Amino acid sequence: MRKYFIAYMLFFIFVILCCFSICGCNNNKQINQKDYNVYTTEYDLSEFSYEISEVFGSEYPITQQVNEVDIKVSNKLLSWGIARKGNHMTPSADPGAPDLLSRYNSFYIGDTSEKVIYLTFDEGYENGYTDQILDTLFKNDVKAVFFVTGPYLKEHQRLVRRMVEEGHAVGNHSVHHKSLPTLTEAEIEDELLELDKAFTEKFGENMLFLRPPKGEYSERSLKVTQNLGYINLFWSFAYDDWHTDKSRGAEHAYKMVMDNLHNGAVILLHAVSKDNADALDRIIKDAKKAGYSFGNIYNAVIKP
Repeated sequence: MRKYFIAYMLFFIFVILCCFSICGCNNNKQINQKDYNVYTTEYDLSEFSYEISEVFGSEYPITQQVNEVDIKVSNKLLSWGIARKGNHMTPSADPGAPDLLSRYNSFYIGDTSEKVIYLTFDEGYENGYTDQILDTLFKNDVKAVFFVTGPYLKEHQRLVRRMVEEGHAVGNHSVHHKSLPTLTEAEIEDELLELDKAFTEKFGENMLFLRPPKGEYSERSLKVTQNLGYINLFWSFAYDDWHTDKSRGAEHAYKMVMDNLHNGAVILLHAVSKDNADALDRIIKDAKKAGYSFGNIYNAVIKP
């Protein structure tokens, strides 16, 4: 009997141990599954959402991927705008735009505490006035930034060489003058780097400044182009001088510029305008008489 009793007891203990083992395995399985879910289940990112209504009027889109949080920037197409005030007062950019530009090392105006202005010219194509503009700049010892496109670089290397040799900066205006927010990141790179490569091969230096074609941009385009090494340079004064069939004379160009001079002004002029070319010498001389100097934008935005 004792032998049977011991056997029953051993069997009973064995059964109890098995039960504990099974419970423990199930418990471990639940813990492991919980740990697994930590790495595979999407997180609730709502607490990281933030509003910048002063820029876009809506929330940034926030997305999440496995093992990383990817807060994407907006690709909402924005058109650069500036409200002229006259009386040499600092103009107003679109609400929120200055803060957005500053995040991506982009500029539209210089130091507004100094009476320094900066000349820039957009060169989508040649209309016969760039030599005259360069002659005027040389005579007055003023440096400018010329933003060129792919066809301009290809067809007018003599003029671009003059720009380089006479100390002006040559900026990137893209190969085909396409709106950057409408392009993929790869297409943006092609539009800019193809032109930069051609310029570097011919003149031995890279383009630093970028003027977004049509003045259209987005936070994504600012971020992508900054990552490519560019400084987006917008403007604080421009007027409708690109209409070559609507010439209004040098006096009109002179008055438009002189009435809107302001501290730190980045002036955009289109080199296709005969009005601009004819008025430029007088603009420079009279701006200097009014106490303004013409600065080198490179020195204004590149900090030592």
